[in-house]
Amino acid sequence: MSDALNLSAELRERAGKGASRALRREGRVPAVIYGGNEEPTTIHVEEKALMKQLMTGHFMNSIVMIDVDGATVRTLPKDVAFDPVKDRPIHADFLRLSKDSTIDVSVPVIFINEEASPGLKKGGVLNVVRHELELVCDADKIPGEIEIDVTGLEVGDSIHISAVTLPAGSASAITDRDFTIATVVAPSALKRAEGEAASAGEADEGE
Repeated sequence: MSDALNLSAELRERAGKGASRALRREGRVPAVIYGGNEEPTTIHVEEKALMKQLMTGHFMNSIVMIDVDGATVRTLPKDVAFDPVKDRPIHADFLRLSKDSTIDVSVPVIFINEEASPGLKKGGVLNVVRHELELVCDADKIPGEIEIDVTGLEVGDSIHISAVTLPAGSASAITDRDFTIATVVAPSALKRAEGEAASAGEADEGE
């Protein structure tokens, strides 16, 4: 699981676009904490501190402990809006969490033991269909990543969600089908599939 992050915040005394613009000029980012059967709490955080956490690469899948007005609120980031021109954060949404709550998250997938796959050793290519898995997790057990072992896979083999052992407290958010995560394909098959996709794209542009 990703380590919990900490973020200091201050309560917003005024709402509205004018007040938000004033905060941004001071290097602050307006934000809101909502959920948990409580009224939304409007806050603002330091832009530099928020950017530092965004740069970790796992901010959106991490528990963020927000210190505000002498209390610590356990949250999960739900959205960060950016200025389309300056690419700076202009607003953030945080979901308030109780310890026993469950949440939907997208968790990155990594593949291990590729050297132990006969298909890959013969020149096959691991064609990744899903780089992330949509999971329902206990709020205090969010995995940082899901490892998938490709030991023994041959060309033509596929990895489906049913073959993946998920961590305790996690389950697939997609339950109506046994979807494919990756396949081991021959290089020629991958090039043919890419060529067909490119041709389809050119055909769409021509219509």
